[in-house]
Amino acid sequence: MNKGIFLFLVCISSLLVAQQKPVQIAFLSDVHFQDLYGSFSDNSFKGIINPKTGKPTILRTMDSQLHSTRVFNENYFAFLKALDDIAAKGIRIVAMPGDFTDDGQAYNLRGLRKVLDCYHQQYGIRFYLTTGNHDPVGPVRQESGKDDFLGADGRPLGIYSAQYTGNIKNKIITRDIAESGYLEILDELKGFGFYPDQKDLYWSTPFDTEDYRNYAYSKALQNASYSKRMYEVSEGFTVPDLSYVVEPVSGVWMIAIDGNTYIPKNIQGDPKDPENYHGASIGYNNVLSHKKHLVRWVAKLAAQAKANHKVLIAFTHYPMVDFNDGATGSIKTLLGEKKWQLERVPEEPVARTFAEAGLQVHFAGHMHINDTGLYQSGDQMLVNVQVPSLAAYLPGYKILTIHAPERLEVQTETLNEVPHFDDLFPLYEKEYATLKATKPEMLWNKDILKTKSYHDFMQFHLKELVRLRMIPGDWPKDFVEKISAMTGEDLLRLVHADKPLSGIPPEAFRNWTGEDLLLDLYKFQSADELAGRDIPEKRLKHYAILEQLYVRQTTGDAFVKQLKLVFKILSLLSHADPADHFEINLKSKKIKRLQD
Repeated sequence: MNKGIFLFLVCISSLLVAQQKPVQIAFLSDVHFQDLYGSFSDNSFKGIINPKTGKPTILRTMDSQLHSTRVFNENYFAFLKALDDIAAKGIRIVAMPGDFTDDGQAYNLRGLRKVLDCYHQQYGIRFYLTTGNHDPVGPVRQESGKDDFLGADGRPLGIYSAQYTGNIKNKIITRDIAESGYLEILDELKGFGFYPDQKDLYWSTPFDTEDYRNYAYSKALQNASYSKRMYEVSEGFTVPDLSYVVEPVSGVWMIAIDGNTYIPKNIQGDPKDPENYHGASIGYNNVLSHKKHLVRWVAKLAAQAKANHKVLIAFTHYPMVDFNDGATGSIKTLLGEKKWQLERVPEEPVARTFAEAGLQVHFAGHMHINDTGLYQSGDQMLVNVQVPSLAAYLPGYKILTIHAPERLEVQTETLNEVPHFDDLFPLYEKEYATLKATKPEMLWNKDILKTKSYHDFMQFHLKELVRLRMIPGDWPKDFVEKISAMTGEDLLRLVHADKPLSGIPPEAFRNWTGEDLLLDLYKFQSADELAGRDIPEKRLKHYAILEQLYVRQTTGDAFVKQLKLVFKILSLLSHADPADHFEINLKSKKIKRLQD
């Protein structure tokens, strides 16, 4: 070949490689979509009229939101804002690791499909979904409803799928509020990953025996049918598994793992009885015992991906690695094994099993937290990226950028300003006035209606959630009574004399309380390192001093022992692996924090 031509071809090849854009995937988890402006197919009710917008609106009460780990209403606007951001960034692949609806009701499924269709048609975004424990709630459809929708009179309104369900006399009956099963979800949302698309380069399920090299869309379409995606969870109990792997762009395989494991309560009972199944919220601990075919399938895909030079990214609703940053043991000692959602923490064999299967990168939701979990053993590494929820503090999503097969970048995008987040406030005003007149003991803090941004609204939601639910449910009553009456200075004087520390007088600790400490503990649990933005810098310095003082304590005083654990947990949660913006190097098997 002529030397000049050869050099020209080399230059052109190098230029083309340089011009190739990195693959980007956005991960939106725990959206908990509820269609504020939806409608029912068998009932004319379309909600109550909002005086601010003039729109009929189907919404839940503020009281119910402030007792829940998620909001039900404002996340509708947050979802649209996140999708607008993703579209503006030019990202065209979105993965949704479960709880894309709030209990899989038919009207919410229809509403979600309309939103996803709209963004697909307008921007070309392709959505890939996997199921969570709220979609479906069980393997088959079941009658259900909610007691806490808001009525026009400011009182709770019940919306149920059958007349005999529910406890509220003021009720509406519609079959569209029943909790859908797998079949209904598959029928409504088949176009979002659950079925192959002709644009996909590859698509398969755990039950597909076809070789990757013989892939054909027509065969994949046949294998996607509901009847061919069944497994026996217990003898005589056959349930669906909607797991799939897809290659949306050349060189990238995305494994959407259906981590729901619905174990029968009574093996002598009816397999078609929707109430004869335990819920799936435990996650992967049950996968290892009742869904072993998924481990074999992942191992097969990992081997094929390596042989065919594919980047393998998995996403599931449930975490694969402990998400408490090494604090799980201390939390158990302090609060007990059944507090702080510890039953949802994956046991060590989960991470080890999937790491041994060859999986290295996994995105999860379920816990509504921002976190990075790392499992390493020998030459194996598994990185579990916890995607925050749009419906909880700290609201946000993750962006994965694949720069090279062995170099991945993960960035957290938080939602601060969300248009229309306060549109429903006039309706909550009505609810508050009604509660104040009829049930003053149930009053929530009306100051939440003074928040000026979605970030502040969700931070206020966490504050009320901790006050109304977490503290009473998780913590010993006598401990709460003691610490609630203390300032930071009191906590300091328990373990230190009057002389200043690092030039800081003890009186400076007086500006915060024990209640602030517990709230900040939950902030770090929820937002990891990003929580530091919402805690005064001086207080963070005080915490660092107290952590050092309490860790050295050897006293036998029970209360001081409890505080020692509190500060240990705080230290672990606030000094963990990077969870905001970082790089995963699959070759060196290291995570590196990146600066914006």
